Amino acid sequence: MAMTLITTNTSSGAANSSFTSSIDSTYKLYIFKFIDINPATDDVDFNFNGSIDGGSNYNVTKTTSYYRTEHYESGSGGTLLYLTAFDLAQSTAYQTLARDVANGSDECCAGTLWLFNPSNTTYVKHFYSTTQNNGESGALSSEVFTAGYFNTTDNIDAIDFKMESGNMDAVIKMYGVS
Repeated sequence: MAMTLITTNTSSGAANSSFTSSIDSTYKLYIFKFIDINPATDDVDFNFNGSIDGGSNYNVTKTTSYYRTEHYESGSGGTLLYLTAFDLAQSTAYQTLARDVANGSDECCAGTLWLFNPSNTTYVKHFYSTTQNNGESGALSSEVFTAGYFNTTDNIDAIDFKMESGNMDAVIKMYGVS
């Protein structure tokens, strides 16, 4: 498996980070690496959505599952949670990838999103993500596991990342895998 870096989006104080080109039939697997996602607003969620029209609209119907592990600095927690409130069932809403991301200068989230065969016009488009972040004003370490599918046989040709509210500083890299 060879990963090829396609592009890097580096954002400072941006509302979102969009990838509107180069998601095509060149690769059957695209990997997005999130590096140092730091929101302007404290304790907000990091989200994503797909597009079938080059990024004019990010509203593709999807069904997902959402799990989270957590552990507090105080020593409490240490749990694995299935959070149905963050599942999507045939929804066009943005999918949460990381919850309650803290905004201190030493706080951020990081992770990976895998998008499978986005240009296939026969099947739905599967994805999964893992993220790690500190949240609740830095008092919580959590890892989130999100998986699902875009329920469309159209090409997914753009991906958008944004915070639940407010702007963000972010580095997101997109790779193609052959």
